[in-house]
Amino acid sequence: MNIHPTVAAVTARITERSRPTRQAYLQQVDAAARQDPGAQRLGCANVAHAFAAMPEDDKSRATALDKIKVVAPRAPNIGIVNAYNDLLSAHAPLQHYPDLIKDEARKLGATAQVAGGVPAMCDGVTQGTPGMELSLFSRDVIAMATAVSLSHDVFDAALMLGVCDKIVPGLLIGALQFGHLPTVFVPAGPMTSGLSNNEKSKVREQAALGLVGRPELLEAESKAYHGEGTCTFYGTANSNQMLLEAMGLHVPGTAFINPGDGVRTELTREAARTVLALVKDKNFTPIGYVVDERCIVNAMVALLATGGSTNHLIHWVAVARAAGIVIDWDDFSALSDVVPLLTRVYPNGSADVNQFQAAGGPGYVIRELLDAGFMHADVLTVRAGGLREFTRIPSAPNGQLIWTDAGASKDDTVVRPASSPFSATGGLKLLQGNLGRSVIKISAVPEAFHVIEAAARVFNSQDELQAAFKAGELDCDVVCVVRWQGPQANGMPELHKLTPPLAVLQGKGYKVALVTDGRMSGASGKVPAAIHVSPEAAAGGPLAKVQDGDLIRLDGVAGTLQVLVSEAEWASRPAAQMPAELRTANGVGMGRELFANLRRNALKAEEGACTWL
Repeated sequence: MNIHPTVAAVTARITERSRPTRQAYLQQVDAAARQDPGAQRLGCANVAHAFAAMPEDDKSRATALDKIKVVAPRAPNIGIVNAYNDLLSAHAPLQHYPDLIKDEARKLGATAQVAGGVPAMCDGVTQGTPGMELSLFSRDVIAMATAVSLSHDVFDAALMLGVCDKIVPGLLIGALQFGHLPTVFVPAGPMTSGLSNNEKSKVREQAALGLVGRPELLEAESKAYHGEGTCTFYGTANSNQMLLEAMGLHVPGTAFINPGDGVRTELTREAARTVLALVKDKNFTPIGYVVDERCIVNAMVALLATGGSTNHLIHWVAVARAAGIVIDWDDFSALSDVVPLLTRVYPNGSADVNQFQAAGGPGYVIRELLDAGFMHADVLTVRAGGLREFTRIPSAPNGQLIWTDAGASKDDTVVRPASSPFSATGGLKLLQGNLGRSVIKISAVPEAFHVIEAAARVFNSQDELQAAFKAGELDCDVVCVVRWQGPQANGMPELHKLTPPLAVLQGKGYKVALVTDGRMSGASGKVPAAIHVSPEAAAGGPLAKVQDGDLIRLDGVAGTLQVLVSEAEWASRPAAQMPAELRTANGVGMGRELFANLRRNALKAEEGACTWL
């Protein structure tokens, strides 16, 4: 199948735009790859420190020494970077993965070490609290921690153990700084299905109306989030896994196997086998070459075809930059105009990710996109068979892994073929106009609400909006503008706690929308939300000019975001300044002081909110 002309054109312009930075990146990768392995190149004291705690047999293999005699050849050594903690349900299973990997490496005559751990925070815990202001920048902290881990430079390959929102992008950015190393990502899978996402949302809306109390709400939330694994909605964490499959950085089909499934253990062992196969000269495929322009476009297409997380219009811009590749929201928009929407997974539908997996999962979606010419097939992956291997579903009927074709959709209310999609266009939409550039997760919004025109009500924080809702001040058609929420202002927190009150207003029959320079996460709901507005208000963006009563039009069909004020008045209107109490309070407490330099150096959202460029 020939590649779709728009996909080809977008890939070509990304390649041309990125030529200088990509060339410089690959020169750096090649220079590192030409060096002798660190265990042979470093001084004896360095090597002794690196392997001092290894069991003697492993030490002999890793150093190629046995009782001070040289033995050959030196065995490959895998560096494991682990985001394990048992606060995150998705990361709790990672506790035991290093032991599995080390055991498998030994069977293959190799060694493995935990090179380091990286922080992993749960946005579900910190939503609506000051801690959420650390969330976005935790991605870059994770990237730095990954670099610190691998900087010991005694590794021939790497395994990245992580799953959730900022963790995977951070691990990927960090791994790309060591682009000469073959690298495989190792997830843990989603928790089994509990209370449905729709039922959970209903209880949240009832709580916002005061119809149920804290005990009932906590009971519902605990039934929804009840065990090990990722949350079962298709938010940022699960979008991460879909994108890694599309980039060929997993063992094929690994994304959505539950933690307790016996296949999961075999897939983790297979990750060690896979990365060691890449170390061999005939299959040597370092991550810096796997993640090229075509790979990034494949990830973008997979995001759009599944209505994935809006957060990735920030994170994958940063990931691309880490590999010397420059993408922007115009690229996403051009692809979204032609890429069909193939899935309906909550919040874009009622199914959860377990139902998505049962219906065909990532393998089905990737096959359909490849066959229809929306993805590049001629890419490197961590498997010798290329991206076609990622169209198959793993199982282990006799304890041995096998992969079979995804076959036809098992539920066409959840996944559909490219020939009869849910929508002819992708799940995300670029909005632009005199309020700046922003994005909307249009696939989650009912068609009746794709265009909203109403008077603005301006808020300087999400707490102000919630107070106005409780006071009954928002019982009308309204566009809620929440500003001072961008990267430079306060770290760009998610404003997901605004979803229930806004959904209540929409349910009462009012025309409601949100416009903000903050984020609304991969769980962006049925209320139209123009998010990531760039430039942000704190950087002099146009949201700072909006006043109560201004008529705002959010048009998800035409892709526009306009304040309907005359050009002369808009040009002459002064921009408001961040309130003194916000400026004073921002960055104080909950460790936020330590992130001050990141806020100062953050690029705008469309540039990935990067703090390291």
